[in-house]
Amino acid sequence: MPDPHPYSRLTPDVVLNALDSLGMRCDGRLLALNSYENRVYQVGLEGAEPGLVVAKFYRPARWSEAQILEEHAFAAELAEGEVPVVAPQAFNGATLHEFDGFRFAAYPRRGGRAPELDDENVLEWLGRFIGRIHAIGATKPFTHRPRLDIASFGVEPREFVLASGLVPHELVEPWTQASKLALEGVRAAFDRAGDVAQIRCHGDCHPSNVLWAPASAAGPGGPHFVDLDDSRMAPAVQDLWMLISGDRASMGRQLAVLLRGYEDFAEFDDRELALVEALRTLRLLHYCAWIARRWDDPAFPIAFPWFNTQRYWQDRVLELREQVAALQEPALVPR
Repeated sequence: MPDPHPYSRLTPDVVLNALDSLGMRCDGRLLALNSYENRVYQVGLEGAEPGLVVAKFYRPARWSEAQILEEHAFAAELAEGEVPVVAPQAFNGATLHEFDGFRFAAYPRRGGRAPELDDENVLEWLGRFIGRIHAIGATKPFTHRPRLDIASFGVEPREFVLASGLVPHELVEPWTQASKLALEGVRAAFDRAGDVAQIRCHGDCHPSNVLWAPASAAGPGGPHFVDLDDSRMAPAVQDLWMLISGDRASMGRQLAVLLRGYEDFAEFDDRELALVEALRTLRLLHYCAWIARRWDDPAFPIAFPWFNTQRYWQDRVLELREQVAALQEPALVPR
């Protein structure tokens, strides 16, 4: 059984000594970054420019070594294709390392802010780079990393949540019914879309995983993509839908701008538009199960204190009912 406290031994000394084992001399600066699934730290280095490195310690037993190395290879392939992703650094020809029972990787530190998604120029720019990611991602499949499908992102998470005992008793039946209807709508949406292609995708392309660097003497600035930890085989629209928001008209306008840039580099299958709300629904179910799985990790009750409250699950029932209605709407149309 996986250790519910896998990071209890990951002390600052272990982090610094792990980097030291690669020949990096740390100066004692250590800042924990916002990450719960893994543990990620910004670490200061002696006598280096810019003097900072980002160290990622993978959650034990989540990914196999082959899956992590496939993620690293995809990042390197994108970087070689001049796509602005932050890829892990190699030391002695290796990007994945082990120290004191932890697998870890080191990344160059790249600063930036969240992209201004209400700016059409920014959206089109993002669309172009996602198109470039997918042009490379479509050249071959992942061998070891998973696929995004209804079973693993919807059915299994739903069953896990219901078996967890974390849903308040009086809301078990409403959540059971709402999630059942939501999954029926998801299946219908995938049936309407038909046999759409699955390609290597970022997989978790929400705004926090895109950093926008300002223009400077070093370059024109623009986006760079971080955190390929959830990269997997998925429909191309998986990397687009999290960048649009608002009512249907607003999402249609935003999607049109994204696709204007995207289709400069990759062809988009319009049948995938039927999957936008289906993928959103699967993410909602998967997210609830993700927190439930990690509830024994001491960091999770601290970070998500509202998770096991009645109000939280009331909101989740309402959210799923709204998704049931959204899944019955026609496919989103870029305008």
